[in-house]
Amino acid sequence: MALFGTDGVRGLANRDLTAELALDLAVAAAHILGEAGAFKGHRPRAIVGQDSRASGEFLEAAVIAGLASAGVDVYRVGVLPTPAIAHLVAESGADLGVMISASHNPMPDNGIKFFSKGGGKLDDQLEQAIEARLGEKWERPTGRDVGRVINDESASERYLYHLLSSLTTNLKGLTVVVDCANGASSDVAPTSYHRAGAKVISINNSPDGWNINENCGSTHMESLIAKVKEVGADLGIAHDGDADRCLAVDAKGNLIDGDFIMAILATHLKVSTVVGTVMSNLGFVKAMEASGIKVEKTAVGDRYVLENMLANNHTLGGEQSGHIILRNHANTGDGVLTALHLMQVMVETDKSLEDLAAVMKRFPQVLINVKDIDKSRLDSSKAISEMIASCESELGDNGRILVRASGTESLVRVMVEAASIATAQEIAEKLAEIVRLELK
Repeated sequence: MALFGTDGVRGLANRDLTAELALDLAVAAAHILGEAGAFKGHRPRAIVGQDSRASGEFLEAAVIAGLASAGVDVYRVGVLPTPAIAHLVAESGADLGVMISASHNPMPDNGIKFFSKGGGKLDDQLEQAIEARLGEKWERPTGRDVGRVINDESASERYLYHLLSSLTTNLKGLTVVVDCANGASSDVAPTSYHRAGAKVISINNSPDGWNINENCGSTHMESLIAKVKEVGADLGIAHDGDADRCLAVDAKGNLIDGDFIMAILATHLKVSTVVGTVMSNLGFVKAMEASGIKVEKTAVGDRYVLENMLANNHTLGGEQSGHIILRNHANTGDGVLTALHLMQVMVETDKSLEDLAAVMKRFPQVLINVKDIDKSRLDSSKAISEMIASCESELGDNGRILVRASGTESLVRVMVEAASIATAQEIAEKLAEIVRLELK
């Protein structure tokens, strides 16, 4: 089984993702990037950050030890969002970045994401090369050639400056509730929205190492919806554990997912093309077509969205899950940046989020995660492929089906969109059952 998924290496911390593995990954990454010419004869520098998980503390120590032992100077920035690490790598001219986070996954999990020079995520070939070099024998530097470890106390303020300098409009007059998921955005999200001029009410912004993503954040919207209604806020913003996602709710508590956010930004910015993924809702695609905006689709994962954007010089892309890339300002999904620009559209148009979201009508969608199966056999199952073809024929142009193995978890996702929720539910359950039977 491949070690890297769609967004780095993830697993149960101290069981799948151990300190030993973290150290080996850091060493291998330093060697591979060095051989690829990333260091170009100079003393390499790395930015290392983490989310608020307790396990991030020992994993950070292991990653730093691996990099420094390979001759890399390490700048430790502490608890910051994943997109902050990407920005700081680019801004500082560092040679690589490492973020220790399992994003929206439960607290016991953790993960390691690598960024190359310029702040982009590593491509598949580099990840495969790193995996192939784990545990190799190597000549270790000594004396002045070992890496140093520096605590970077200014990193958070530099990231905040980057976020706020991207705006052209003050957000005064808006009241926003932000759910920080007790994660990496617990300080920078409320601070940035306040400095931008909004009145900010924060919830789930007291991380203790164990409460990240626990019944809060972008995977549990209930408390945010309740708080927005309670205080009469203009909107609510939910981040995940590492704050590369942004979901929203309007003043009435209606969910505004990544497709709606992209539709709002795309029409306001008047882009010619927006890059989505195979998970993008059919309603989003139809709304963009009606607005004269082309939609290009990629595999799931903001890295693949970015690859398309870079190759074709597009400026806006993202995922239904809330990873939105505003390429004029960032080179990875950034939940805090996205929220700031969504609020800026509200101020500039003097429209409520509910009114702005009327740009698209969401097709009813049912998503079933089929667990405890062998996802590696999905593509080879004739019975599953025949059932998918039959259901697609039944839906015609009034819906779509996507059955795929998760890149970050041990499960298969069955997604069905249809003109009615009843039809979508019926077909999704039928497909989930055959996936369960065939892959058990």
